[in-house]
Amino acid sequence: QVQLVESGGGAVQAGGSLRLSCAASGSIFSFVTMSWYRQAPGKQRESVAAISSGGSTNYADSVKGRFTISRDNAKNTVYLQMNSLKPEDTAVYFCALNRLTANPYWGQGTQVTVSS
Repeated sequence: QVQLVESGGGAVQAGGSLRLSCAASGSIFSFVTMSWYRQAPGKQRESVAAISSGGSTNYADSVKGRFTISRDNAKNTVYLQMNSLKPEDTAVYFCALNRLTANPYWGQGTQVTVSS
């Protein structure tokens, strides 16, 4: 069983920055794609960014150029650096460990609130 623990959320003003971290237990971290999702009140969960085991990344159009996903396999940790935050970035952010033949493992989520 894999456990994911997110941290780093908080409240910031528009234009500010936050860095989210997600620490994973277990030994499979370095072999899998890790993702960040977010869910705003009343909206569906959406993909924000992903990073493959080899370091390839992709981003939602809404965050390109502002957010950066990275990983440290030695620490079993994935990060999401969020710059130039906007009020519409307000959401609960979740990390996910993707599995090929089963549903992802999910973290508990961390709240990000951006005020104007």
